[in-house]
Amino acid sequence: MTIVLEARQLVKKFGGITATDHIDFRLPEGARHALIGPNGAGKTTFVNLLSGVLVPTSGEILLAGKDVTGWSARRRAHAGMARTFQINQLFADLTPVETLMLTIAERENAGWAWFRPVGARTDFVDEAVQLLADLGLSDIAHLRVGELAYGKQRLLEIAVALAQKPKVLLLDEPAAGVPEHEREQILDVVAALPSSVALILIEHDMHLVFRFAKSISVLVNGGLFVEGTPDEIANDPRVRQVYLGEEVVHV
Repeated sequence: MTIVLEARQLVKKFGGITATDHIDFRLPEGARHALIGPNGAGKTTFVNLLSGVLVPTSGEILLAGKDVTGWSARRRAHAGMARTFQINQLFADLTPVETLMLTIAERENAGWAWFRPVGARTDFVDEAVQLLADLGLSDIAHLRVGELAYGKQRLLEIAVALAQKPKVLLLDEPAAGVPEHEREQILDVVAALPSSVALILIEHDMHLVFRFAKSISVLVNGGLFVEGTPDEIANDPRVRQVYLGEEVVHV
């Protein structure tokens, strides 16, 4: 089993508060892994550490066997780690095609190509158009991002992450704030993401977690509380207890 992402005794402190408490974590190639826990458990902080948004107080992070603890988020992205956020980071005045072309140009260290006439890099255009088709977004390819329904923006964020051709993809609540009638499309897209990419999903929606995950980690008070399969987690009385009555049901 090849491990593509690993955290060793990872700690993050904010003053006297320990947000991440000596976490050991290993993500195999092609994994479908969910990260759950009560509010304030440290889930987003942990993912921010993995992706390079935050610098750990101590511990190590390895990506494809390389120590990336001191690397910036941008350098980690070039090395194969992509990330979506709870609040989207898209440019409202660009179109989805332009957004993906910019991402592809950055991935290929060809930012200069962005300033050439649109269509001059037909390979970038073709790849962007295909990604939009894969995620069911062809019909909004040339609209302004700011005009898109929120669910479409969330799907575009996933397309941007995939355009980086990641080894590891971190999805931070991809369905958060999305109207119910648009959630099913996001569920389908997450379920159909390439098997070559190892996925970590942070999510409060247990329907999405149990539909997606093959393995689950539960964080409590910044520490790794328990790991297991969806069945093991759903039937673990300790998990129900730390959720303080929240529903944890395998659906």
